[in-house]
Parts: sequence; C-alpha cells; structure tokens
Amino acid sequence: MNAPEIGTILDLLRKEYGKRKLEPHRDPLAELVQTILSQNTSDLNSRPAFNALKAEFPNWEDLLTVDIDMIAGPISRGGLGQIKAQRIQQSLQEIQRRRGKLDLNFLDKMPVAEARDWLKKLPGVGDKTANCVLLFALGKPALPVDTHIFRVAKRLGLLREQAALEEAHQTLEKMVPPADIYEFHVLMIEHGRSACVAQRPHCSQCSLQMICPSYQRFSGHSAGKSG
Repeated sequence: MNAPEIGTILDLLRKEYGKRKLEPHRDPLAELVQTILSQNTSDLNSRPAFNALKAEFPNWEDLLTVDIDMIAGPISRGGLGQIKAQRIQQSLQEIQRRRGKLDLNFLDKMPVAEARDWLKKLPGVGDKTANCVLLFALGKPALPVDTHIFRVAKRLGLLREQAALEEAHQTLEKMVPPADIYEFHVLMIEHGRSACVAQRPHCSQCSLQMICPSYQRFSGHSAGKSG
C-alpha cells in the first residue's frame, strides 16, 4: 500500500478529533522561552516552569545578566534546569547582541526559511523549536515535528523508515499544504497520543486503519485494545 494523501489523512483525523483553528498569540519571544523549556519534557511540566520563571522575572531583560542558578531555580520542575537556564540566557543575550533589543517580531516580515535560519543560530534552537516560534506565535506555515508526528508519519509511509528528524521536518513541511500545517501538527499529535502509540498501537480502533500501510503489521498485536 502506498502512502495516503495528506488531504485524506486530515479528513479522517478531523472526523475523529474535530477541526482545529490556529490563533497566533503574537509573542515570539515568550514562545521561544516556552519551547526551550518544553524540550525533553511534557507540557504538564514545562508550562508551570514557564509561569514560575515569569513570576520571578517579569521582564525578559532581567535574565540577561543574572546568575544561571537564579534562572534554573524557578524552572527546575521542568527538568534539566541548569541546561535550559543556560540556553535561555544565551539565546536572549544573542538576540540582544544581534538586534539591539529583545524583540523577535521582525521575523513576521521574513520568509519562513529565512526566519527559521535566523532562529537556528541561537543556542539550543533546532528545527522544532524554531518552527514552534514561527507557527504558534506568528502563524507562519512552519511545521514542528515531535516524537508523535515522527512515529505516525513513518507508520503511514509519509517518511522513510530510516529518516532522521531533520529530514522529517523538511519532507513533511513540503508535503503538507501551508494552510493545513497547524491542523496536521495538532491532529497528528493527538492521534499519536490516543491511538498510534509507541508500544502496541490500537489499530483495531484507529480511524486511519483503511489507509495505513502499517495496519497489517501492527493489527494482530493490538486486537482487543481500547483507544
């Protein structure tokens, strides 16, 4: 079975989980910090860490020169506090150095590829973090690929089995129509969490089973599982 069409995947996922609409929050600097905090952890941990950091430092400028331990303390609940504190401070310092102020709204006027490249020059910022800033803050058609999207896309045959994450970002962003990137991102994540899980996927309850090239491979192991 060949890989299904993106439009078909989205139609089925919308029927299963409902349509989604992007409302960019227009604060790319906050999104950058939030996304760095979310690296290697869940939203349940990263969001409280972000709120604690903002409560301690209401202005991002306050983070430019403080001791790293002062940043690591409030965000420790998100894990890797020292590493993330260093990345946040170094990224803010680099933005200040390159722009003369802590402001990323200029990215809104740049093409996606150029804006992404600008962000990826910041410490600890790769494709996923850069794309989160561009998509969620500015509404640009940049596709962040997390572990759920990566797994589901491989099982659907949208990516080759040996594809690395960098290749996945490039391949899927070209494959998905710009207007559908946000819905593709959130619906694929939801499907990966609820049905196409890492171990023993729930194929018998999967809304994509009729178009999935991996259905036969996994369905025998998931019989009787509930979604």
